[in-house]
This record gives sequence, structure tokens and C-alpha cells, in this order.
Amino acid sequence: MKYKVLIPSAGLGSRLGDLCKNINKALVPIENKPSICYIIEKFPENIEIIVAIGHKGEILKQFLSIAYPDRKITFVNIDPYQGQGSGLGYTILQCKKYLQCPFIFCSNDTILIENIPAPTTNWMGYAEVKNNEKYRSVILRPELGLQYVEKICEKGEKCDSYAYIGLAGIRDYDDFWRYMTSGVNNGAITIGECYALSNMKNIHAKKFNWFDTGDLIDLHKASDFFKKSDSPNILQKQDEFIWFVENKVIKYSIDKEFIKNRLKRVSGIKEYIPKILGYKDNMYSYKFINGKTISKMLSAKIFKRFLLWSKDFWKKANLNIEETEQFEKCCMSFYKDKTFKRVEKYFNRFSYIDSEEIINDIPVPKLLDLLNKVDWENLSQGIPSRYHGDFHFENILVAEGGDFVLLDWRQDFAGLEEYGDLYYDLAKLLHGSIVQHDMIDKNLFIIDKDADIITFDILRKHKLIECDKIFEDFALEEGYDFEKVKLLTALIFLNIAPLHHYPYSEFLFYLGKYQLHNVLISGGI
Repeated sequence: MKYKVLIPSAGLGSRLGDLCKNINKALVPIENKPSICYIIEKFPENIEIIVAIGHKGEILKQFLSIAYPDRKITFVNIDPYQGQGSGLGYTILQCKKYLQCPFIFCSNDTILIENIPAPTTNWMGYAEVKNNEKYRSVILRPELGLQYVEKICEKGEKCDSYAYIGLAGIRDYDDFWRYMTSGVNNGAITIGECYALSNMKNIHAKKFNWFDTGDLIDLHKASDFFKKSDSPNILQKQDEFIWFVENKVIKYSIDKEFIKNRLKRVSGIKEYIPKILGYKDNMYSYKFINGKTISKMLSAKIFKRFLLWSKDFWKKANLNIEETEQFEKCCMSFYKDKTFKRVEKYFNRFSYIDSEEIINDIPVPKLLDLLNKVDWENLSQGIPSRYHGDFHFENILVAEGGDFVLLDWRQDFAGLEEYGDLYYDLAKLLHGSIVQHDMIDKNLFIIDKDADIITFDILRKHKLIECDKIFEDFALEEGYDFEKVKLLTALIFLNIAPLHHYPYSEFLFYLGKYQLHNVLISGGI
């Protein structure tokens, strides 16, 4: 049967809070995959998808163009998509000329387990939920062994009904459009598709197992259901996302220069990273590689082999005097200047007053006093080499054949693209060993603050603790200053603290402050 699919995605997604600050609601990840993908992949590839876009619509358009280059997806720009004159019904009517055939209406926060049937009849999807008063609902009428919709109830209406899930098949599209058009001044603009459906006759009711991903509580339920034991542990940020779609990995950033510069670096490290498949202004995709992150299969043997492999990757750069001076200036900027800016950002974000504190039973001075004791000149004298820039266990893949592949490399090192400080990669590796993403994802850390007394801890796997000694021995054998590595690791925790969610951000801050103090009093840099 020939039909189309309408997915309205123009709204703000306000019920999801800051998750939709920099992306369209349809891109909110469920188990590292955007919610709209769970909808699109329910339909055959020859079915045209109509996507109405508004808030962050260009980002959604970029994503779908990269994720599904072989599908026919038509985008309809909605203006206004908020404020006076806007509404779901307005959005639907703007798509009318593209839907002059039977079609399926599907909200972009409706995720199903079952397949979605074609609109061979007029039908509405429903589900049994504990509290259906938060949704529009349908009263059913059994007839000849089938279920029909007798009435559509508004949200909050108390009646013996089932939740309507924002999914409907519309065979009689002429009737649908006639009711929507005639109802413009009678509620169709704000009510949406249910205005027309409530006027149509003999609508079948189809039951589904349904996940509503429109608010944070239900979104987490859906994520838990679809979670896989071998899924990568990714701590998504507000301004950056990583999505997994079919055989692609898609990296998004709000910063176009970030994407541009990251792609520039590909030529220098391409034999160590996955193949780039496509890119747009705010994102790029690369080939998904079967394997596991090293965090999931770490052993002393694998870690030793990886460190030896890394020596080849860290090809040292031969710089002249002028280039060396420039490199050291970049190190100073990257370590000192950026640290003070990030610390100020943390202070402002959490209204933190710098003070002496007791951290894990140890008196620790003010953070700015500690930072002023750092020998920044010594720290800036790094080792120029080929670098990754975010060198931790979640960004290192062990492919099925045993080869190592590097993921999610940094776009530059203080503006330098061809080389950076090898010490930074070493410190990122140590930082990832101390704080593993899956421990954060499972909330296996504690942070307790009572005035100026702070206690923190995190669960660490025994195999990681075993690798600490291997890593230190490797660094010393190669002639690296391990105290410098530890100092940079403490600074990394301080730098990333303002970028993450609370209370993880607070945990990172006090971990960084505590470790910085310990390095300095132990005779470090």
C-alpha cells in the first residue's frame, strides 16, 4: 500500500528541560540513539517521511540527512512554531499539501515495541497505563470482535478509557483534511490531529506496548528498557552528543568550528580512527566498528599491549626553536589559562566561594592558592607529538580482530592540529582509569558536603587498580615525569567539572582539588 508518515517535530520539548536546549526534541537519545530513529526504522525504506521542523530544525535536518541518506525525507519548516498562532494543528496543516494520500501520524515522542501497520483503515493507537489522565484517552466500543473508538477524552478527564499514544493511521485523508481545515477557528490549531479524528466515524482501535519519551521520567524508563549490556558508556553533554544509528556513529557539536577542526585532523591520524562517512556543519559520521571499548575487556595483558601500541601512535614531532617556543606558549594557554577560566566557570555556575575545606579528612587550602603554587613554566615544557586529546578507556576500541581503534579525538591542542603534548594524553588515560563512565552512569560514586567538610568516593574495578602500577612503570621506563602526569590529571578533573551535571560536577571538582593538593605536598610540580 502506498502511504506516507508525518512526524511533527517543531516544538520546544519543554518537558525535557535542558536536554532540548541545543537539539530538537526528536534527537534526545534513548540508549545513545535518537528517539526519532526508533520511529523511522519501523517503516519500509520506500515510505516517504514528512518531518515538520521548527526549534533546532536545521540540526534535525542535518542529522536525518546523514543518518538516512537513502530514505526520502521531506522537511517542512514551521513558522511560527511557538507563541501566538502556533500549535500542533497549525503544524499539521502546514504539511497538508505533502499528505494527499493515506498517511500515518506519529508523535516524535512515541516509541513502540511492535511494528506499525499501514493505514488500510482509519485507526488510533492506544495503550494500557496506570495513570491515563495525563494523556488524551479513548473510550472503546467493541463490535464484531473488533475495537472501535467511541470517544476521545481530553487530558484530565475521568472516564473508563485507555491512553491515546499519539499514533494514528489515516486512510480517509480527504475527510481528515476537511475537518482540520473547517476547525481552524474551533480548536483544531491547538488540539491537533485529535480534532479531525474525533469527527471521523468507525475508527479502529489498535493496542500497542508504548513508551512515552516526552518527559524525563518516562524517557528514563524507555532508556532502561532498551539498554544493552554491551552498550558504550557515554556521558552526553548539553552541547555535544554522540548517536549510534544502524552502522554509523554520529558526532554532534553546537560549535561548527569544533566539527570543522576535528575533520581537519583526520588526515594525520586516519590509520588509527574509523572511516569518515559523511559530514554537515554541526556533525559528522563514521563507520561503526564491531568490537568493545577497552574498559569492557581490560586486563593486564591487553593494557600492556595497548601501551606498546601507543608508542607508535605518539610519534614525536621535531620542532625548531621558534616552533618549540610556540608549542610551549600553547601548553601554557591550554593548561594554565584554560584552567583558571574553567574554575571561574565552576565558581559562577554553583555560586562557590573559594575556601579552606576538609576533604576526605585532610585539610585542603583554597583552590586558587593551590593553583598559584603550580610551576606552570615546568608544566608547559611538554613533549610535542601526535596526540589524541581525549585518550581514555571509553575512546579506545578493541576491534574484533584485536586491533586498537581510537574514537572521539580532540579537535586541536590550543589551536595546534598536527601535534600536541604527549603528557596530556597520558593524563587523560590516568583520569579515565580513576573515573570510569559506567561507574558514573550507575551512580556508583558519592559526594557529601556539610559546610566545609567534604567526603567523596567512587567504586573502582580491581583490574583498573592493577593497571595503575603497569601504567606508572611504563611511564618511568619511557622517561616520562609521572608527577607531571598526576598533576595534569588533577587539572583535568577541575577543567571538566563545570561541564557536567550535578552532583557529578561537584564530585569532579573536589576530586580535582584533593588530588592537586596531594601532588603539590608530595613534592610534585
